[in-house]
Amino acid sequence: MIRGRVPAGYVRVAAGPRVAVVLEGNAPDAIALLAEGSLYESAGRILSARALQGRGIAYAIALPRSKEHAVVRHNRHGGLLAGLTRDFFLPPSRAPYELDVALRLAAAGVPTPRVIMYGLTPAAGAFVRADVVTGEIVGGRDLSTFMASGASSAERATAWAAAHDLLAALGAAGARHHDLNVKNVLLAEAAGTYVAYALDVDRVVFETPGSDDVRRANVQRLRRSARKWRDERGAEFDERDLRG
Repeated sequence: MIRGRVPAGYVRVAAGPRVAVVLEGNAPDAIALLAEGSLYESAGRILSARALQGRGIAYAIALPRSKEHAVVRHNRHGGLLAGLTRDFFLPPSRAPYELDVALRLAAAGVPTPRVIMYGLTPAAGAFVRADVVTGEIVGGRDLSTFMASGASSAERATAWAAAHDLLAALGAAGARHHDLNVKNVLLAEAAGTYVAYALDVDRVVFETPGSDDVRRANVQRLRRSARKWRDERGAEFDERDLRG
C-alpha cells in the first residue's frame, strides 16, 4: 500500500495488513496503535482522548509510548461527492502527500504541525482508508475564536498580525493553500504574541516562490472565509484586519 520513498528520518512499520510511515523515534507508538486497529480507531479507544470537532471528529491523545501530545485525524473526502466516496482512497491516498508538503513547508519556515506518522488500512477492493497523526499545538486556538465577541480588540489585532505573518511565509514559499480558512489557521501564544500555523496542508500546491499571485490567492481565500464567518455567524471582522 505504501509505495515510493520514505522520507529521511521516517520508517515503515506494519501490524498485520495495517501499515504506517512514522518518525523513527515514534515507531513504538505506531506499533502500539496499529496493534489495536487503525491509528484512528485506536486513538478513539483511549479513555483520555479528547474529541475535536471539524469536518469529522479528530482525537487529541498522548501517544502510548512516548506520551507526546498528538492529534489523530481520519482522512475523508469533501465536496459534492463526499457522500459517495466517503473515506475510500486509492493507494497511496493523500496522506503521503501531506507528509511531503509539511516537510517542505517546515523547511521553508512556514509554521505547520509536524506530521508524526500516517497509516493506511485496507478497505473494500483496491481502496484504503488513511489516518494522519500530527503533533498537537497545545493551547492553540483557531482564528475563528478571535472573531468572537468575547475577544478583545487588542487580542484580535495580535491574532490578525500573526495571520499576516503566516500569509507572508506561505507566499514566500510559493505555497497556495486551497482550503485556507479561519478554522485552518491555528494560533498559539509565544513570547507574548501569537504564532499562526497552517492546518490541512494536503490542500497546498507549490508554485513560484514569492509569487504575488499566490499571495493574493491566499489572502482572498482567507478573506472570503472571514466574511462568511461574519455574515453567517455574527463574528467580528473588519476588512482592514486582512489587507491585500
